[in-house]
Amino acid sequence: MHRSMSLSTGAAVAAAVAALVTALLLLWCEEAGPGTGSSMAETEALPKLREDFRMQNKSVFILGASGETGRVLLKEILEQGLFSKVTVIGRRKLTFDEEAYKNVNQEVVDFEKLDDYASAFRGHNVGFCCLGTTKAKAGAEGFVRVDRDYVLKSAELAKAGGCKHFNLLSSKGADKSSSFFYLQVKGEVEDRVGELKFDRYSIFRPGVLLCDRQESRPAEWLVRKFFGSIPASWARGHSVPVATVCRAMLNNAVRPSGKEKEVLDNMAIHSLGKADAS
Repeated sequence: MHRSMSLSTGAAVAAAVAALVTALLLLWCEEAGPGTGSSMAETEALPKLREDFRMQNKSVFILGASGETGRVLLKEILEQGLFSKVTVIGRRKLTFDEEAYKNVNQEVVDFEKLDDYASAFRGHNVGFCCLGTTKAKAGAEGFVRVDRDYVLKSAELAKAGGCKHFNLLSSKGADKSSSFFYLQVKGEVEDRVGELKFDRYSIFRPGVLLCDRQESRPAEWLVRKFFGSIPASWARGHSVPVATVCRAMLNNAVRPSGKEKEVLDNMAIHSLGKADAS
């Protein structure tokens, strides 16, 4: 019994140390390109941009709404009332108690057989992909299957279904040439989704995501404590609250863009996510 507890504690400590090392590695990774922040003029224009966007009666889908970022993103979307139809695509039906969620459409799919669920991806103007797991939770194979294969197949079906603007939650330092496995996979899927040639493709590369997860992850708790103990100005460059990421995604979606592909790094996410936060 004591031996089992000791092994369990040791594994938790090892995972925590690994997560902290991962966070430090992310600090040292170079961004693949300049981020796109928000100018003062754009910030002042956001209320009007939102109103114009609402008038277009667009439809949106969210992948990964059961995760921390997807959950907050869905809440923000409903609070801002930006879309006439909101669809959640996931492997299980979610339970919502609040009245605000009553009109959310849910499509339950088997990610191993996504071609059988092509109809779930049809008829959406905008898509947000927040799918993701961890190597520690799913193993190396499982991580690649979720973060690369599921994401890519979903993007393919979204493009075929008429999606014009695809938004991908990636990671700071994503690079298919990276020697760091996590960043290599993130960089590979970024590039492969880009090959689909959406009318508009927005990539968000946040640093360490700061949130209070519903599921217990001691390793991430340690990382959050680490970033909470360093100067705010330094932490701002390498970490970001989940709520800020979600607001940045939506603020970016409502503003016009002449670019087919845009990459928002951690600082740009901070800037855009805090613009006109009301």
